[in-house]
This record gives sequence, structure tokens and C-alpha cells, in this order.
Amino acid sequence: MGRGWVYRSNTHANENCYIRANRDRFRTRVTNSAGAMKRSRTELESVSARTLEHYDERADAFWEGTRAHDVSQNIAALLDAIEGEAPFTILDLGCGPGRDLKTFRELGHVAVGLEGSARFAAMARSFSGCEVWQQDFLAMHLPAGAFDGVFANASLFHVPMQELPRVLEELHAALRSGGVLFSSNPHGEDTEGWSRGRFGAYLRLDTWRRYVSGAGFVELGHYYRPPGLPRAQQPWLATVWRKASASHGRDHGA
Repeated sequence: MGRGWVYRSNTHANENCYIRANRDRFRTRVTNSAGAMKRSRTELESVSARTLEHYDERADAFWEGTRAHDVSQNIAALLDAIEGEAPFTILDLGCGPGRDLKTFRELGHVAVGLEGSARFAAMARSFSGCEVWQQDFLAMHLPAGAFDGVFANASLFHVPMQELPRVLEELHAALRSGGVLFSSNPHGEDTEGWSRGRFGAYLRLDTWRRYVSGAGFVELGHYYRPPGLPRAQQPWLATVWRKASASHGRDHGA
């Protein structure tokens, strides 16, 4: 499954520095779903609205700072794991301004973006030429069994931990039998909270595994980025998962 997984460390230097500098700002320590901060529906809506406002206000600067990032390792990790003959139908979850949507399209796949930020969604449609759905991660409306793969690159960490089981189950339902979920998130010590206008959750690998396996996925592999550095200097945790059969037991346990 490692075919084509090549990482070019210099392309993510700015984001890696941002993650390392701000990880300790996430103060809400949790060890399982029962211990996560419980928020009302109104509070959850505020979490999304504030984070999306942050991105809307900084859309141009974000695009200029990330458009040249090389995430070919992550794209290959998803595509290599999908069984069957290409082209594949891919959901780019949190597609931002459309960088990776365009890559999937240029590779011959059918790519659909999902993005909560209105400005990002418009930019992604213009840049990629792909269909983009403007939807909040906490209020998604996804067609059942529609996708061969879900590409969640630097996006799911914005979901509050109490909502992760539901969001992951919705992604599971949107995948075809045997479909693949790729996720890359900044990892940490099971904390969540605010940093510079964005909400995020930083989870340990074992905690993340419990959430995703609890939603009916089977792990295919994981890796940290960038390679060749001490773990303290590898802020990104990438994981690859396959949709289990309908008979797979679901115990959230996270």
C-alpha cells in the first residue's frame, strides 16, 4: 500500500511551525468520549461559525500560503488503497480553495468537494472546475454509498470530539462497500479548544483509532509526517481506513 507515498518536507514548513507553536494552547484534556466537553447545539453551531469566519476572513492569505503544498503522499495513500478500476469517485472533505480537487480531476477521477467556508467553496469551484457542496461538517447531507474514497486532509480535527462518532458514521455511510477514508490531522495529547480563531482537537493515535474503528472502519495503515524526524517534530498523523461490512460491530469506546 505504500506505493507512491513520497513526502517533500519543505512544502509544509509553515503549517508545521503553526501546529507546533499552538498545540499547547488546546487546554481541554479528554481521555474518552464521555470525558469530552459537552456542548449544546447552539454552542456547537458557534464553534463551526467562528472557525468558518476565521477562514472566510483569511481566504486569500490561506490560499497563497498553501496552494504550493505538495500532498502527493496523502493523495497516493488514498488512491492506492481503493480497490477496483479507476476512475474513482472521491469526496474531498474540507476541500479549501480546491488545490487537491483539481489534482484528483487531473488524474482522471470524479472529484466532489465539501467545504463549510463560503469563500473557499467559491474559490474551489473556480479553480478546480469541480462540483463543490457548501456544507458544515456538523450538518452534512451526504448521499449513501456514493463515493469510492473520502479525502479528509487537515479537516476532521476541526470537529469537536463529542460529534466525531456521528460525523465518522456519516462518512462511513457515504462510502461504497470497501470504500476508503484517508485522514490527516495534527496529533496531540487528547486536547481540544481554540487557537487563533480556529477550533481544533489533537488526539493520540490510540484515541483516534477508537473513534474511527467505532464508526465501522478497519485500519489499513498510518504514518507521521514529515519523515525522518523525531516524533516531536512530526505534527501530522495520517491514517488510512476501509469501510467494514455492515455486520461490523460498532463500539465507540473512545
